[in-house]
Amino acid sequence: MKKYIIPSLRLTLVLIVLLCIIYPVTISLAGKFAKGGGGGEKLIKNGKTVGYALLGQSFSKPQYFWGRPSAANYNAAGSAGSNKGPTNRDYLKDVQSRIDTLLKYNPGLKTAEIPADLVTASGSGLDPNISEQAAAIQIARVAKARKTSPEKVKQLVAINTNKPFLGLFGPSSVNVLKLNLALDNL
Repeated sequence: MKKYIIPSLRLTLVLIVLLCIIYPVTISLAGKFAKGGGGGEKLIKNGKTVGYALLGQSFSKPQYFWGRPSAANYNAAGSAGSNKGPTNRDYLKDVQSRIDTLLKYNPGLKTAEIPADLVTASGSGLDPNISEQAAAIQIARVAKARKTSPEKVKQLVAINTNKPFLGLFGPSSVNVLKLNLALDNL
C-alpha cells in the first residue's frame, strides 16, 4: 500500500504546485503584455472609460452602427445565449422583430440583404463585432442621420475593419464600439 500512496502524494503535490502556482502566475504575466495589461482593452473618450473593445454594447440610435443583438442584455456577468432553437416561436418572433426594425430604419434594404449577425444573438450575448456586410448595409442610415457623406462613413468602416488573422483565418469584422467612437470624432 505504501508503494502506491507515496507516489500518489508526490504527484498530487507536483500538480498542485504546477497548476495552482506556476500556471496562474505564467498566465498572469503573459496577460501583462496584452493590450490593456490583462484587464481588457479599455476605450476612453474625454478621459472617461466608455467600454471595452471585447464586450458588445447596445446602440439603437440611427446615427450609430448597431451591433449584434444580445440574449444577455449585454450583461457581462450574465453572459449566455438564449438556448432557443430555430423552431422556437419566441425566437422566430425576436428575429422577425429585428428584421422589421432594420427594414424600418434602413429604407431600400431588402430582407435577403440582411446578414444573420444583425438579427441573431451570439453564443455569449456579448459579441463586440459585426461582419463587413452588416456594417455596409448601415452606412447610408448612419451618414444620413449624421448629415455627412456616405463616402466618409464608408472610409471609417474600412479603417476600422479587422482583417483575418494572417490573411487566412476567420472572417473580416468591424468592432462596433471602436467604429462608433471614430464616428463621434468626425
